[in-house]
Amino acid sequence: MIPSIKRIVLFCAIATLITFIGEESFAAKPNAVVIFTDDQGYNDIGCFGSALIRTPNLDQMADEGIKFTDFYSANSVCSPSRASLLTGSYPPRAGVTKVLFPRDTIGLHPEEVTIADILKNEGYATACIGKWHLGHHPKFLPTRQGFDHYYGIPYSNDMTIDPKNALFHKDVKFREGFSIEKVRNSKTTKNFVPLMRDEKVIEYPADQSTLTKRYTEEAINFIKDNRKKPFFLYLPHTMPHIPLFATPEFLGKSAEGLYGDTIEEIDWSVGKILEALKILDLDDNTLVVYTSDNGPWKLKSGHGGNAFPLRGYKFSTYEGGMRVPCIMRWPGRISAGSVCSKVAATIDLLPTICEISGADLPNERIIDGKSILGLMEQGNKAQSPHEAYYYYKGTRLEAVRVGDWKLRVTGNKRKSVHELFHLATDISESINLARAHSDKVEELISIMAQFDESLKQRRRPVGQLVDN
Repeated sequence: MIPSIKRIVLFCAIATLITFIGEESFAAKPNAVVIFTDDQGYNDIGCFGSALIRTPNLDQMADEGIKFTDFYSANSVCSPSRASLLTGSYPPRAGVTKVLFPRDTIGLHPEEVTIADILKNEGYATACIGKWHLGHHPKFLPTRQGFDHYYGIPYSNDMTIDPKNALFHKDVKFREGFSIEKVRNSKTTKNFVPLMRDEKVIEYPADQSTLTKRYTEEAINFIKDNRKKPFFLYLPHTMPHIPLFATPEFLGKSAEGLYGDTIEEIDWSVGKILEALKILDLDDNTLVVYTSDNGPWKLKSGHGGNAFPLRGYKFSTYEGGMRVPCIMRWPGRISAGSVCSKVAATIDLLPTICEISGADLPNERIIDGKSILGLMEQGNKAQSPHEAYYYYKGTRLEAVRVGDWKLRVTGNKRKSVHELFHLATDISESINLARAHSDKVEELISIMAQFDESLKQRRRPVGQLVDN
């Protein structure tokens, strides 16, 4: 009898040890949280120069981490920039080169390899909470791209529902007098968009005034539920894309109007997420990244952001369209109060997260991004991994940055316009040096042509609703 008891005790002890070792090995893998705002300007954070928008949590995040001053989105509009962040590839490489609408039958190809795909294979819990905008049909949704969970709006908040193809949850909440029959048979209404959980609509039209708050609650619940295993949280906010909304607690409170209200609420959201990580003792093992999908709208209504001192806005390949604010925080790995002025980009997040998680990069496809762990840990003491950075507009390569030099080539074959800027001395791109440095223009044109040709030879297809 006693030997049997001893064997049982020994077995339980071994099982406990194995469980403990398993949890420790999971804990050794760092968590990653990527917060991605929509159309936020370079200047729209206190630590990036805003004197009117209050962002105490983001400012503190920069004080405790690193601020990247020369950080780029891969495109100046929504869908391509998101495809690039998740795949580590320039938009034409990943097949997504235009903004997707509810009428479209394309999306991010299901065979693309996303950050979520990679981390899920490494034992991570994964969630996408917020704006997806890479295809709203089921085969293109986050749940088919490596994410365990999805909660959010499938495209921009100024769009409509796809009335014929929307899948409704049995407990869907209808607002504004809608029903399934009315959705199917009525003309669509601009700014009335669906809120989804996983692959079904749970609310229509979504109450946009509470989106930032609800995204934050979902994010914190996901972190709590997965605190004992590694997790990847992708939080692409709907705001401050127009139309702008904020909860009553923030509405009318910012000196920068409604636009400022939305940013200040997002700042609150960042604070709540960082607070949750600290309370759950996950702070030192979690990389948090904050950046934007592209530059701000140029709007006379005042509902657009501020890219100062950069030239240009959303839709353009001037710096204001693609250079975005970026803050990263990881206590113990990133030195507090660091600043990095070397070129880095959203396409670098996939290879960087692969490196910190111990995952292998996909070897059957080209990944344009590079790991920037060296920049994160050493700041300006390290070198940018990019010899050149490329600015695509649709399928066209319109600009390149090499060191401090940037060349934009616009127009057409009959009459092209060359604009050469030295960004270190002219961040606002106000002085065209093309005539004075024709040799540099020719050098950069050659670099652009060589890269664009190589990309075209190794580009991947966009996903089609019906495979050919």
